[in-house]
Amino acid sequence: MSRPAFALNPVDFGLPSREQLAAYRIWDSYYFPRTPAKPGAMIEDVATDLNDLEPFAIEKLCAYVHVGLGTLLPGGAVSPAEDPAQLHALFERWRDRLLGVINVNANDVAASLAALERWAKPGGPIVGVYFKSSKPGCLACTHPNFDPIVRRCSELGLLIMQHTWFKAGGKDDPGESTPAELADLARRHPTITFVSAHAGGDWERGIRAVRDCGNVYVETSGFNPTAGFVDMAVRELGAERILYGGHLMSRSLSTELSKVLAADITDAQRKLIFGGNLRRLLARILPAAR
Repeated sequence: MSRPAFALNPVDFGLPSREQLAAYRIWDSYYFPRTPAKPGAMIEDVATDLNDLEPFAIEKLCAYVHVGLGTLLPGGAVSPAEDPAQLHALFERWRDRLLGVINVNANDVAASLAALERWAKPGGPIVGVYFKSSKPGCLACTHPNFDPIVRRCSELGLLIMQHTWFKAGGKDDPGESTPAELADLARRHPTITFVSAHAGGDWERGIRAVRDCGNVYVETSGFNPTAGFVDMAVRELGAERILYGGHLMSRSLSTELSKVLAADITDAQRKLIFGGNLRRLLARILPAAR
């Protein structure tokens, strides 16, 4: 069966070819499979997603999944756990494409630690954790409940991704986290590496908030591709502290790729952002990642 391809040759429009994208060795740090509407549907949905993404030559995607510890949804309902058998089947089928990231919740330290012991094994497929930052069930990441969880994540070599956002007018909920609060957590744990998802949305403030914390990286997805974001991040943090994220399938892939492709940086720096940095961070749990 032939590989899916672009309907038009992107090179004719000044865009990179599949071969050029492949040379960047893109590892996407931020991919959300759709919550399945029926048992087993996630397998079908991911198959569709990966087929659609084939022309972009993305080597691996960090797939964020629920194991029953997500933040609460509107109305107080608990984020549903996906069927463990389906998750194992998902990562077994695409062991060469998908890396698992589990949603944990600092409201329940014991259950979060138990989930780490159940899911995080040497060699994957679970390589990281994600702390959401949406009301009503989140905790600000300065809360002491985070301390035992992030320490155990570090011992296991897991990626630690914290959702962060600066909002005009302040927080909608006291449990939301900002990059400045993540910097406070990072200062408490200077030997542990953290990732500020979306660079805080308001990326100029977000970059400045974590600039002096060498153990905090920023992730690129989740907001419009305003000019200068990656340029500033490279200038203020260094290309070594930036992770590419696509926020698929709820964001435009062209939007997210363009942030890095259109930045005034070197190809060597693009390669670090597109995948080199994530491979380095995952080297402890995935020794063959490099």
